[in-house]
Amino acid sequence: MATIEEEDCLEDENPQTCVTLPPEVQDAIHQVFGTSDPFDRSDFDPVEYINSIFPTEQSLSNIDDVISKMHNRIATIDQDIRKVLHSQTNAGELIGAYFGGSLELSKGDDAEKYIIQRYAIPPSEKNYRTKLKSEVPMEFPHVGKRALAEAEIAIINLYKEVREIKGKSEESEKMVREITRDIRTLDIAKRNLMSSITTLNHFHMLMEGVDQLQILTEKHQYREISTLLQGVVNVLEHFKPFMDIPQVRQLAEQVKEIQSQLEKLIWQDFREVFGSGGPKSLSHAPSQRIAEACLVLSVLDARVRRDILKWFIGKELEEYQHLFQENQDAAWLDKIDKRFTWLKRHLMEFEDRFGRVFPPDWEVSERIGVEFCEITRTQLSRSMQARQHEIEVKLLLYAIQKTVDFEVLLSRRFSGITLQPRVSTGKDGGSDGVAQKAMAEKPPSLNPFEEDMSSDSDAEAVAAKSLQTGPVNSVRLLLPFQGLISGCFETHLSIYVESQDRNLTDLIGKFQEDAKQLLHQSGPGKTIQEGSVIGSSADLFMFYKKCLVQLSGLTTGPPLVALANVFQKHLREYAFRVLQHSLPGRSPTSGSLSNMPNIKELRDFTTAGIIQNFSNLLKEGEIPKFTNDELCHICRVLTTSEYCLETTKQLESKLRDKVSSELAPQINLSKEQDAFHSVMSQCVNLLVQDLEGACDPALSTITKISWVNVESVGDQSSYVTAIISHIHQTVPLLRDNLDSAREYFTQFCMRFTNNFIPKLQQTLYKCKGISTVGAEQLLLDMHMLKNALVGMPSAGSKVIREPPASFKKTVVNGMNHIEIMLKVVMSPMDPPTSFLEQYLNLLPDSDLTEFQKILEMKGIRRNEQSHLIESYQNKASKMSGTMQVNHTGGRIPALNSHLGTDRQPSRIRKLEKLIKKHL
Repeated sequence: MATIEEEDCLEDENPQTCVTLPPEVQDAIHQVFGTSDPFDRSDFDPVEYINSIFPTEQSLSNIDDVISKMHNRIATIDQDIRKVLHSQTNAGELIGAYFGGSLELSKGDDAEKYIIQRYAIPPSEKNYRTKLKSEVPMEFPHVGKRALAEAEIAIINLYKEVREIKGKSEESEKMVREITRDIRTLDIAKRNLMSSITTLNHFHMLMEGVDQLQILTEKHQYREISTLLQGVVNVLEHFKPFMDIPQVRQLAEQVKEIQSQLEKLIWQDFREVFGSGGPKSLSHAPSQRIAEACLVLSVLDARVRRDILKWFIGKELEEYQHLFQENQDAAWLDKIDKRFTWLKRHLMEFEDRFGRVFPPDWEVSERIGVEFCEITRTQLSRSMQARQHEIEVKLLLYAIQKTVDFEVLLSRRFSGITLQPRVSTGKDGGSDGVAQKAMAEKPPSLNPFEEDMSSDSDAEAVAAKSLQTGPVNSVRLLLPFQGLISGCFETHLSIYVESQDRNLTDLIGKFQEDAKQLLHQSGPGKTIQEGSVIGSSADLFMFYKKCLVQLSGLTTGPPLVALANVFQKHLREYAFRVLQHSLPGRSPTSGSLSNMPNIKELRDFTTAGIIQNFSNLLKEGEIPKFTNDELCHICRVLTTSEYCLETTKQLESKLRDKVSSELAPQINLSKEQDAFHSVMSQCVNLLVQDLEGACDPALSTITKISWVNVESVGDQSSYVTAIISHIHQTVPLLRDNLDSAREYFTQFCMRFTNNFIPKLQQTLYKCKGISTVGAEQLLLDMHMLKNALVGMPSAGSKVIREPPASFKKTVVNGMNHIEIMLKVVMSPMDPPTSFLEQYLNLLPDSDLTEFQKILEMKGIRRNEQSHLIESYQNKASKMSGTMQVNHTGGRIPALNSHLGTDRQPSRIRKLEKLIKKHL
């Protein structure tokens, strides 16, 4: 804009009339006409604008386009300026002609509208033309320029008025300042005078206080000194800014000398009273002067009090250090309780003799206890390092138990204020009874890791039993004195971990022996209770909890990781040696492996006896089956494995919470969880194999029936009745015993059907020469089996529940395929073309192998199959798209369109009526 103004000034006839507006006016115009165009800014900088357009050298490649845009913009602006000037000139000429009488404007003309709007004369007013002529000047050759000049002059006049107002306000402010100058001077003088008086009073107090301190110090009057010294020190704080004044500096040095003299006097008094031959050898309590000296120490520098207390506590514990040196018998772990007894007795004597000497806020008794813990920890660490080979597990646990008990006692007695902040705990020891009552009222849980082991109610429970009665029952303590002494045992906790490893090995062996007796503990027909698990699993995890609670109260480092490794080892052993090993096996005749002779006993058998035994094994129809007790035990192992799996997950979480954060990634119990998954899968497989084995004899009878000689369709076959009977005998027992593990009961049903249906299909393939009536009977049998399998989850139950959708879909799809296969067997062979079309429509996903088996089921000889096989291969690809699709998306074969005779549909209808009659 500055450039345009300069050009205007150069082109104007009178350059002196060009006005440059002040910055304030330009800002006001910018606020009114707010624009974001950088050219409209008053502080437009061409260099900055060019740098914004071309920030890099690469951007110079489009400089021609930018220059072209600038030229176009300049041309556009020039054209707009010319239009504005032209309109102003035309308006002036029109007005001049109008008022000169040479131009007559019609009402509503643009020129008339302009004149009325320019001079604010309403057209409704009478004689408004006359008024216009009287008010509008007649010099209109340059009306546009004159209007612009008038606006600029008005703005300049306004600016001058604003500047005059601002100048007058500054003069008024200066006048007020002149009037109030004397008042401000008086206020400053008043403040300075008051400050001087106060300072002089303080200085006078300081001088008198220093003089009195010198007199009192010479007389050893500590009580008066403690009060006066505190006041002098406080007053001296006000004179820190005036230390360059000689008199003030001299008084400050005198105060320091007095403090130094008092320190020497108090040290001398303490040595006289508490030194060798001090109050321990005197029959009377320390003098009152020591108690008053302590008041002075509270005012002196904290270093003095700290040094005196350190010396005093060291004197108090000299006897302890001498009695429990490393070469003394009482220094070993078996007499660790004597150390704690000594401190208890010593603190009681100290409270009686010196309780009123030291101020309560000094916490001298607690400081003695803290120093005792530090000395004890150092001495025990040295002793255990020197006699490491003598440390036994019982001795270590005994020492840990006594130490933890003592730390709890100190935590209840003292607040721990002299220690570095560790945990925020109170010293109220009266919550034990409430905690124990809450724990007693809490119902027992099979999962020991469900409760929060670090809760407030358990915070003060500690180790109570030795190795002979099992691991120490303790919880992690969050108390101020925790670990002050017991921390020295952390480097030797590997002995404890190894001991627990041996204990767990013995425990697993005991569990293994107990598991062998589980089958004989329940009578025939008895079922386990809902949610019941093998008791040894709960005992194992309770043992784990006790070990974890005790060790986590002592350390969060590598020993806890080592204990986790021990847990992993024995979890795997429990899964395989106890649970998996206790699962019953199959016997040749009676269903129990105990009746099978041992390898050593085979030497006593004759050859005929051995052959007889093996012949019993291979005897047809005698397939081994589990007893009800064995099935119940398998279910119990399954529910126990599920319980162990869930508890192992929580154990892993607890271990990661207890161990330090940098060691937490080393805790991983995924392999142990996989072990329990494996046992659960094996249990389900055993249950499935048992039911399959019970149904195998019935399936084997299918191949023994002469299906070619069946003359009529009757009731369901005997093998169907036998299979359904086995299902109704086994499933209710398993459902009741797996009530708390419904997921695995459903898995059992799913696995059984997945195995049984293919086995049934393979059995049907073995049937040769099935007649049409025989196929109808088989179709009826398959329909009854399908209904029995679909209702398998609710077999024998009074409450019929809808089976799971996935299970029902598996059964229906599998059995439908078998039914369609039998319908193909029912279709006539003549003509072969119709049979092939029927086969491809009913079994579009079939292959050549299945086609050959169906031909064998129809009794087609080998030499007659070659022609049909060739025709099947030719038509298989052509007939793939001839299936009808129903509204659900499934393929439904058109039965009636390819049966070929009038007799065949009637037989299908009769069979359907017979099935409905049975249902």
